[in-house]
Amino acid sequence: MDMGGHDMGGMSPPAGAAGAGAAMKSMRYTHMTFFWGKNSEVLFTMWPGTRGGMYALALVFVFALAVIVELLGSRRADACLAALARRAPAAAAAARTAVHTVRVGVAYLLMLALMSFNGGVFLVAVAGHAAGFLAFRAGLCGGPAQVEEDRKNDPACC
Repeated sequence: MDMGGHDMGGMSPPAGAAGAGAAMKSMRYTHMTFFWGKNSEVLFTMWPGTRGGMYALALVFVFALAVIVELLGSRRADACLAALARRAPAAAAAARTAVHTVRVGVAYLLMLALMSFNGGVFLVAVAGHAAGFLAFRAGLCGGPAQVEEDRKNDPACC
């Protein structure tokens, strides 16, 4: 297929290289389909690399990011800011903006981790969203009923 002189993101050989073979050895392959295995790059160059322990740490990190996205989008976080809104509307607006900004930033970071196309990363991200939803939105750990009970017991709390 003729690309009209475009190499679609490929690298040109370095000056003085002994042909295209030398350039191909220095290029890293980026997966564009799901793959399984610990030899991956998630968010940063050479991380986690080929070490199993670092891969497990990356999976825990991605799981935590997904749980944090669910926490920051929960009614509990919103209810805590509502108490502030009654006392200081401008401060509450700034706090809601800050929470929203952090939530979107974490969601984008999670999306970039998923772009590693690693099957394990995908599974732990989905599991993290499920755990966060169960804990913060479905009522297991402080759902809407718990927020109302906390508000009755201590209106300044949340």
